[in-house]
Amino acid sequence: MSVREPEKDAAAAAAEVDEKAEAEAEAKGSGSVWELLYCGRTSFNTKGREHGTQGNLVSPTRLRPLVGVDIRFVASGCSWGMEQSCMEFRSILTWLQGMEAFTAACHCAALDGNGRCYTWGHNEKGQLGHGDTLLRALPTVVSELSKLKIIKASVGRNHTVVVTDDNKSFSFGHNGHGQLGLGLIEKEIESSPLPCAVVGATDSVCGADFTVWLSSVKDSSILTAGLNQYGQLGQDADIQLTHYPKPRAIDASFKNTVVKVACGTNHTVAIDNKGFVYTWGFGGSGRLGHGAQNDEWKPRQLLFFEKHMVLRPNAIVSAGSASSACTSGGELYTWGKSMDTDDYSIHPKSVPDLSGWNIRCMASGDMHHIVGTDDTCISWGIGLNGQLGYGPNGPKSSSNPKKVDSLQGMPIRCVGCGNGLSLIVVDKAKFGRRLDQLETYNGDTLTEVQEQETEMASEEDHRGKAGGDLSIPELKPSRRGRGRPKKTESPASGAGSSGGGKRGKRGRP
Repeated sequence: MSVREPEKDAAAAAAEVDEKAEAEAEAKGSGSVWELLYCGRTSFNTKGREHGTQGNLVSPTRLRPLVGVDIRFVASGCSWGMEQSCMEFRSILTWLQGMEAFTAACHCAALDGNGRCYTWGHNEKGQLGHGDTLLRALPTVVSELSKLKIIKASVGRNHTVVVTDDNKSFSFGHNGHGQLGLGLIEKEIESSPLPCAVVGATDSVCGADFTVWLSSVKDSSILTAGLNQYGQLGQDADIQLTHYPKPRAIDASFKNTVVKVACGTNHTVAIDNKGFVYTWGFGGSGRLGHGAQNDEWKPRQLLFFEKHMVLRPNAIVSAGSASSACTSGGELYTWGKSMDTDDYSIHPKSVPDLSGWNIRCMASGDMHHIVGTDDTCISWGIGLNGQLGYGPNGPKSSSNPKKVDSLQGMPIRCVGCGNGLSLIVVDKAKFGRRLDQLETYNGDTLTEVQEQETEMASEEDHRGKAGGDLSIPELKPSRRGRGRPKKTESPASGAGSSGGGKRGKRGRP
């Protein structure tokens, strides 16, 4: 049943009141205390190694560094591993006490309550922002951002984008496609934070090799930069440049102001302030929801949601191999491919098992989904690493939504999906003593980086004792990460011109 416009307006107004009340309660310190639970893989760098994947956590598990820590928000970048071009990438996942975690397939970023930004993981393209390309097994403060208060962070395949409390954006990592939004591609690798060519940034969301910004500037509320191979930037189809290094506004394609965005590997989903849904980019497996598998080079409205409008301001949207949207009518609709089969949907379809649930949050990984409600957590899809949280005796996968039994009765604040992992934030007070009965993960598994560091330390100790000239192998990749200057063709439109010449000195944050 469709929802009438007056009812929608009333619901939106009520949601705004509830959201403001919740924010005020948290600001006064009267909100709930939340804790992060984790399920899924713990060994992320088994590619090409003999021992294979070990240590999967198949039930929601406490993380030792985060036990007793109030976690307010978690988010996971869309995991890029299912795309063939991404199969060679490996992941590192470690944890940091008291931080808001943003994870993706190869590297992670975290923000603490003071706005400090920490990064760790793979760093072949300088995506950690430390001025080098050395891997970091543990979170390390991005020193060049230490004087700023970071409020948003997002990660792509090999790049990172952050937003500050004064509406500035900085980026670092791989810039071969212009995904850093610096204005032009002078170097393929920027291993230190540089200011993005975006004014009034309020949020950033990364796809694999592109970035979407939301801005408070009129007529520039949504901007994109980076790889445009499938139209994922939403730029004019008549200007089919491969790379867009300067963020360009695409507001003309929308009826209203865009307020929420989600990015898959090569496609984008957006919601405007009236609740209409738009998709564009790669159309394989029906992930755009337009009734075909065609790519879309400009934002195209999903007409289905003219009747089933997405609620604002609590709009929920996710993008992975399948895209999802939660509507104001209390129904969850999905489209695309959510299982590793030949089955997919080219139109939005309701998920009847979730009808009537008050869905508070949702996230999509490559082939799994997590939904949080007022009193439980629900998951479905492929769960070979235990990311569905069903426990040791539960199914490895589920084509239909299924409750996570150990979280029955628990209010869920937020959820996140990564490559073979799920993050679930629960109300600690409501969980009570049951929380103490959950297993706690101590992070016993050594990552490849830790093993290299241990080997180096051992050899250095041996050299010190022997007094010899033993050479110590470098952590790989050991290159400093400064690519050759690369010129990029400028778009015909002046708004998207990259200038073509050398970039002058850019101000460091």
